[in-house]
Amino acid sequence: MTEEQVLDLARESIFTLLKLGVPIMAVGLVVGLTVAIFQALTQIQEMTLTFVPKIIVVFVALIVLAPYMVDTLQEYMASIADKIISLK
Repeated sequence: MTEEQVLDLARESIFTLLKLGVPIMAVGLVVGLTVAIFQALTQIQEMTLTFVPKIIVVFVALIVLAPYMVDTLQEYMASIADKIISLK
């Protein structure tokens, strides 16, 4: 493999990682900010109020986004397999 091919593979890997991770992280961020604003407005400083909604929503987001994540990983694996085949 040439340096250009290795860099393309690395860039594609990082982009795939971002496509998989950013939606879940964004959901966690939005829920965290919402809970923080709620706590600031009501002055409730309960520690479980911070973590429980975030954990539940992130698990729900994982279940909802699972088909998208599987499709993305299948496309990535297909492109990797094509690159491996083209090396011979």
